[in-house]
Amino acid sequence: MSLVLDNHAQDLLFRSARTANTFTDEPVTDEQVRAIYDLVKYAPTSLNMQPLRVVLVRSEQARERLVEQMADGNKDKTGKAPLVAILAADTNFHDRLPDLFPHAPGIRDWFTGDDAARAHTAQFNAALQVGYFILGVRAAGLAAGPMTGFDATGIEKEFFTDGQHRVLAVVNIGKPGEGAWYDRNPRLAYDDVVKTA
Repeated sequence: MSLVLDNHAQDLLFRSARTANTFTDEPVTDEQVRAIYDLVKYAPTSLNMQPLRVVLVRSEQARERLVEQMADGNKDKTGKAPLVAILAADTNFHDRLPDLFPHAPGIRDWFTGDDAARAHTAQFNAALQVGYFILGVRAAGLAAGPMTGFDATGIEKEFFTDGQHRVLAVVNIGKPGEGAWYDRNPRLAYDDVVKTA
């Protein structure tokens, strides 16, 4: 066996894990979300910048505001999921770098003056964290339904009024319900993806 992770964990995180499209009514607790975050916060980002920011959409009013911004095919499942998380990149992540990367004095200044490059860096690293977050949801025994079909500008206006966040994904979270899974689509083979130079 080339992997240290046991087969059960491999299945839970990867082979048997699927994008859920329906969920039961069982709630997702704050304690579960905290446990997910406390696990995935250790995954790597460039310079330990950790630009991901998460909004948990719990109130009925907030849910309605979010559903209005979702693509038609995502409205119903987003409206019915036990919990929905908006995952965004904080483009002013550099303000926290002196705390997160303390052995590099002046590190915040590396990212001042070039807003476009800073936004690109934030979005790339937060996208890595989105993947870690989905794995964390699976590790908690829950299913994730990540989506990118939405009006990002609309969500940013509704939930991030400071103008410094870029929405990357909306994730429905909960226990999978009846008919939660579509048929699994094919995956590329190793030789289609990996080359040796």
